[in-house]
Amino acid sequence: MNKGAFSTDESDYVISESTWKWTYFVLKALEKSLSVNVALHGDHQLLESGQIFLFNHFSRFETFIPQYLIYRQTGCYSRSIAGAEFFKGDTALSSYLRAVGAVPNRHPRLLPFLAEEILKGRKVIIFPEGGMVKDRQVIDQKGDYSVYSRSADRRRKHHSGAAVLGLTLAAFKTGIRALDKAGDHSCIEEWAERLGMESSDALLQTAHQYTEIIPSNITFYPIRVGSNFIQRSAELFDSELSDKITEELLVEGNMILEDTDMDIRMAAPIHVAKRWHWWEHRLMRRLLHRVNSFDEMFYLGPDLEQRRNWIISLTIGRQVTGLRDRIMEMMYQNVTLNLSHLASWLILQFVESGELEVDSEQFHLLLYQGIKGVQESAQLNLHNSLSDPGRYSGLLEKESPPLRQFLDSEAVSGLVEQRDGIYRFSKKIGEPSHFDEIRLENLIAVYANEMAPVGIACQVLSRVFKNPTRIDQQQIAALRFDDLTRTYKLDRQYYSTDEFDAINREETATADGSPFFFISRKPSPLGVVIVHGLLASPAEVRECGERLHAAGFHVIGVRLKGHGTSPWDLREQSWEQWQHSVVEGYEIISAYCERIVLVGFSTGGNLSLLLAAEHDKKLAGVVTVSAPLGFQNRNLIFVPLLHGANQMVSWLSSLEGIKPFVTNESEHPSINYRNTPIRALYELQQLMELLKSRLDEVTCPVLIIQSEKDHVIDPQSADTLFAGLGSEKKSLIKVASERHGILNENIGGTQEAVIDFVSSLSPSAVE
Repeated sequence: MNKGAFSTDESDYVISESTWKWTYFVLKALEKSLSVNVALHGDHQLLESGQIFLFNHFSRFETFIPQYLIYRQTGCYSRSIAGAEFFKGDTALSSYLRAVGAVPNRHPRLLPFLAEEILKGRKVIIFPEGGMVKDRQVIDQKGDYSVYSRSADRRRKHHSGAAVLGLTLAAFKTGIRALDKAGDHSCIEEWAERLGMESSDALLQTAHQYTEIIPSNITFYPIRVGSNFIQRSAELFDSELSDKITEELLVEGNMILEDTDMDIRMAAPIHVAKRWHWWEHRLMRRLLHRVNSFDEMFYLGPDLEQRRNWIISLTIGRQVTGLRDRIMEMMYQNVTLNLSHLASWLILQFVESGELEVDSEQFHLLLYQGIKGVQESAQLNLHNSLSDPGRYSGLLEKESPPLRQFLDSEAVSGLVEQRDGIYRFSKKIGEPSHFDEIRLENLIAVYANEMAPVGIACQVLSRVFKNPTRIDQQQIAALRFDDLTRTYKLDRQYYSTDEFDAINREETATADGSPFFFISRKPSPLGVVIVHGLLASPAEVRECGERLHAAGFHVIGVRLKGHGTSPWDLREQSWEQWQHSVVEGYEIISAYCERIVLVGFSTGGNLSLLLAAEHDKKLAGVVTVSAPLGFQNRNLIFVPLLHGANQMVSWLSSLEGIKPFVTNESEHPSINYRNTPIRALYELQQLMELLKSRLDEVTCPVLIIQSEKDHVIDPQSADTLFAGLGSEKKSLIKVASERHGILNENIGGTQEAVIDFVSSLSPSAVE
């Protein structure tokens, strides 16, 4: 082989089964050991049915991932296209690339060869941008799809090879089907032999399958820039690396070594099946008699009109541009949007409008509104930094770790100054950057460019940016309650997988565990936060909440973190996270009323009293029902010991502990968990001890209601609470019952007592 040329002998491009297998095992091992979290979205069956897969190109290592995923799912080998420079000479690299299915982009029979491979069951992977698009700018000033070409030093259209390949392959299949319908089996056998297929039946079988093109998008998040082990190691071997290579190592090294999400999203398949006219079917049938190879079918040269395939080729040629643009649109609109996309787009709008300063709280609120806006569109693909409220809720609390990571990153921190509650933006954000430097100098532009083709998202952010003052506190509160509902659904979804099935199968709870929010139709100066107990969910206090709402009050029923989903979820939570759930509800309802009453059952009562100790000026009073400071079950004194043993076992092994759960025979099995995490009992004990030390700090009006012979908690808890409170206005009601759940069951008029007390705290009643 000539050292300056690549081989055109197709026998050199036979895929090596042994090379592919060890490559697969290496990639599988790397997937487990590296920090790239590869997530494949879309119908996984498309890996089986799809034939031509297209991906955008942002990094070098990503070019091996699609083949790996296809092989893992289907066992099929893939063909890919790589730069001809990698195949020059008989080097180890060129031999390896040929062995794993790569073909040089300048191979004289590139498209005919790939079409033949598809008919034999191979998949074809194409990166239609023709190179890495580091700036992610794929739309030009006219709004058309185009990319920067380094070799030509100008923007150009995307390659149309995938469209030509798909259309010609579909036309060929149409001709084979026409031959079959006409009973011309000898011609079919000739084609099967030319293509090296097992039989004419095998050719017929593939001819009756759709030619499927699968546009797909690869999105990385977060993109980090900076020195890393791979880059430093490379510099040890070669201290004179080019700027281009150094840039790629600074970016891609962090993708591989740092915690990075790689979302691969497959769009709906494009079935390349033009409705051919009857005469075109006849022409295709005749054409397959007259041509001897795929090379003639793909010919689009200057003397096309003298060729035997000219009518069919012209027909296909008219469709190429439209199909190419449709593929590009689907590929780019399938980007997985993340928080950095939205933040970058907003920053760019400020810069382009000449506003180089913005109050950080205002920016956070705009970003939050943008997030809530994109959530409303089912057409958008959202990363969990936009779909999981736990990732972005800090925007309204002045601290958002994902936004902080983005703004503090090396490629952004020099463009956004953060001082005295103000963001100051550099004019450089809106200025052009060199193609090989933009990822190092201006990640804001990279993210904004990547989002630009997603029209719906851009429209949402544009509305938010142009109308920054059109949202009031009640609207924000409604959005925050939507976050609570979303969190509940996400938690249920996560803890409903097979991993947690053994415990979940034993559970008996069927009641709706979602939080509720009842807004009074009439203006009400008083709102109620009602809090359920340990192991339960808002369903436990819903009836009382409905009655309070009917009495004219705004009511929010919060879901303590870890409840209403799975005991495994509760096992992961601390009492501080339960308390945070109460605080969230308190903040949400505060937008609707002047004063707030906390109503808590059992553990919910403890949390309510602890919040009351903070002396918020809006707090009007607290009601506790069956709030514990001790239990009837004396074995609970061993909980700290058992919790400690569980922790030690989990630290030292892969086991979950000696005894992570104990069985709970609940009064209300349709509401409560049957399995109680030892961790939850430990957290409750910590909460009780803290509350005892802070009871005297509670000075607001308090009503305590307790069952006289409660079989779950020590009834003396109520007396201890009453005695320890610092409140001047406090009362204790004892209910003649052995039941614990006296609020849910409304024993002894418990709900009426709650409603009467809340009503007595209304400003009008006080007056």
